[in-house]
Amino acid sequence: MKEYNILFLDIDGTILKPDDTIENSTKAAIAEMKRQEIEVVLATGRPIHEIADLGEEPQISSFIGYNGALGIYEGETIFAEAMNAEDVRYILDVAKQNGDEVVLYTNNKNYLTDLESELVKSFLHQFHLTQNAIFTEKVINDILGLTIITTGKLGHERYQFSSGIHLSQVNVEGMQHCFDVIRDRVNKGVGVELLLKKLGIERESSIAFGDGMNDKEMLAYVGVGFAMGNAHPELFQHASHKTTSVMDSGIYNGLKSLGLIG
Repeated sequence: MKEYNILFLDIDGTILKPDDTIENSTKAAIAEMKRQEIEVVLATGRPIHEIADLGEEPQISSFIGYNGALGIYEGETIFAEAMNAEDVRYILDVAKQNGDEVVLYTNNKNYLTDLESELVKSFLHQFHLTQNAIFTEKVINDILGLTIITTGKLGHERYQFSSGIHLSQVNVEGMQHCFDVIRDRVNKGVGVELLLKKLGIERESSIAFGDGMNDKEMLAYVGVGFAMGNAHPELFQHASHKTTSVMDSGIYNGLKSLGLIG
């Protein structure tokens, strides 16, 4: 059997079900990987300062957050890449002109264009974001990532980036009007690459699971990339394998197919 050394797991729609719980089979799969001394890393678009508690029960303390902008291994920051301030200003300007809202993330707080908007309140509730404040220019050089909450059916098409940036629809029920801003050279795939180099782990020895389009670079980069059964339809072409859904033991079944679970 091929040797694997590290496992990367997306959160929403991958380990977390729509009701914000984790299947017992997923917990068992993670515990078995740790028993085999396979590193387990949570790789997410979420801000790390809001997800530490998710890693407590499965005892995970390594993260790639903000869609690849910040990497932490066993409490140590491995890399951090803030967004270009001019790109942030452009997004804020277009959002203001069109009535969209923006959620901007630093390494310790979430900054929003409006705290009273119903769209914003729904977003904060969905992702359990609690460390929130109104955005001010003083933090514009500290933004690690952001999400645009659009209005209108094709609201994301208002944002035209010359190069190096694209939008990724949030693959969570009721949140499809939200789009993560992804940088070509700052994404989960690049984050995985940087962490593997730091740990001296070969790319071929890595596994990843994901369900959203912000996972495509990660699934394409690792040795074995699993798209969840509930994944965005366009994600499957970027993964080497397809597993069952987050509601049907997707992680457990995927690892079992590799012979890592009996």
